[in-house]
Amino acid sequence: EDSQEWDIFEGDDFNAYHGGMIATIRALGGNPKSYIGDSSDPENIKIRSLDEEGKRIYRAKIMNPKWIEGMKKHGYKGAEYFSKYVDHVFQWDATSDIIEDWMYQGIAEKYVFNEEMQEFFKENNPYALMDIAERLLEAIQRGMWDADEETKERLRSIYLEMESELE
Repeated sequence: EDSQEWDIFEGDDFNAYHGGMIATIRALGGNPKSYIGDSSDPENIKIRSLDEEGKRIYRAKIMNPKWIEGMKKHGYKGAEYFSKYVDHVFQWDATSDIIEDWMYQGIAEKYVFNEEMQEFFKENNPYALMDIAERLLEAIQRGMWDADEETKERLRSIYLEMESELE
């Protein structure tokens, strides 16, 4: 990475080649080690494991109230961006197994269960809220997230509420 404005969860390109290679090696019986190079500050180049990088971005952006508030200023597109970010987190987990249960739980709490965020989504882009809930349910269904029954039911309920409203 050569920019602080772009990270592995920004788009699906990183996962398409990097995550795809990890998934391929695992499918062939290997156990790859994966690293991300950060040269955004040429005076302080860093190498992080993919796990470390995922957690760093999770804390610095996905759960960062300042980043969230900044994205909310973009209304419809900000809501869409939140949804895409969750999609990319899911994709990385599907190919590279880098997202832990507590991270999925944090996303559910911050983006789906939080009443203020629900109102933001409902006013700006209700499809994004439905998509995030659906993606989290898919993570549970695929065994990528071992969520408790209460969390599953809350996600199902919000997903069905949004689906009903949008129909």
